Amino acid sequence: MDSFELNKIAGGVLAALLVMIGSSTIVEIASAPHGGHGDHEIVGYKLPGPSGDGDAAGGDATHAAGAPAEFDAAEVVTLVAEASAEKGQGHFKKCQGCHTADQGGKNKIGPNLWGIVGRTVAGVDGFNYSTALKEKGGDWSQEALAGFLHNPKKYVSGTKMVFKGFKKDGQLAEMLAYLNSLK
Repeated sequence: MDSFELNKIAGGVLAALLVMIGSSTIVEIASAPHGGHGDHEIVGYKLPGPSGDGDAAGGDATHAAGAPAEFDAAEVVTLVAEASAEKGQGHFKKCQGCHTADQGGKNKIGPNLWGIVGRTVAGVDGFNYSTALKEKGGDWSQEALAGFLHNPKKYVSGTKMVFKGFKKDGQLAEMLAYLNSLK
């Protein structure tokens, strides 16, 4: 037997396997339910998406119907008195890539936050704030900080700050307690 004979035998075996597997696949496809009749089985699960008002879901408080509760900065400010500034300092680690919190500390990508509570919005000399933040005006009251730190892009549309915000009221109150201690 020469190599040509062996190649013919191997080719015949492979062709037979191809016919068997191909025909079973064709039968599976032909007998599977499909078409525009609504009989498709949905595989997987539904991912959470944005709520009806266009804001991303993800707060920790929800209404009975399952929709996210409206954020209330004044309510968060009432939690600050009982909040832990030490835990807030732990949360500040998320901010340290862009901000310093030392008295007389330098500005980084974001301004130094020492003495932020009560300071004028966009009030650090020598820092290049976004136009939107400059136009916001006012002072950084606890309520204003709560609104900004909850959702910076919503509170000041056009801000350069990329942080998504603290969504849990307790964490936000602890962060405010820490910022209050920077005096």
